[in-house]
Amino acid sequence: MTSRELILGRVRAALGATPSAPGTVPRDYRPAGGAVDLDVLVHRLSDYRATVHRCTDGEVAQVVDAILGGGRVVVPPGLPRHWLPDTVDVLTDDNLPRDRIAAADGVLTAAAVAVAETGTVILDASADQGRRVLTLLPDVHICVLRTDQVVAGVPDALTRLDPHRPLTWISGPSATSDIELNRVEGVHGPRHLHVVLVPG
Repeated sequence: MTSRELILGRVRAALGATPSAPGTVPRDYRPAGGAVDLDVLVHRLSDYRATVHRCTDGEVAQVVDAILGGGRVVVPPGLPRHWLPDTVDVLTDDNLPRDRIAAADGVLTAAAVAVAETGTVILDASADQGRRVLTLLPDVHICVLRTDQVVAGVPDALTRLDPHRPLTWISGPSATSDIELNRVEGVHGPRHLHVVLVPG
């Protein structure tokens, strides 16, 4: 008997008999269908240091003006134009190079869905949300979210999302505490996240 055979024999003896796979996989985790609480979403977003603005659809341009008035804003091609004030210089993304996107003062997008329980806004690269790079390079991200896009939990969000689309899950501004547990914002995304919550 070789040393290899001896060691493997001891390992097999220690492991014992091979366990059989369960006949059915338990499915007793929480299903979709929870009640939506907008105040929970606002609290979670604020806790993550995002700024929440509640207004009507017609007042979105005023909020954008207050945040980025006089600045250059990148927008996806399908964004509603009435959200844009006259005070911003608009760059519509038609495959803009990354340096032009990064040089912009901010980006304005819509959203696909938001999860109240986790304070997460999800984008799926639709025409009003654009490419993922748009929301990573500018320092400020303004995201317009309709109240009917807010769901209670992650299972509810998954029922609304297409798993074949590129999904971006955003829970507050970009932040990390990797170095000596000191929070640093803006390392791998925008330092400032503004969520504009409108009736829907």
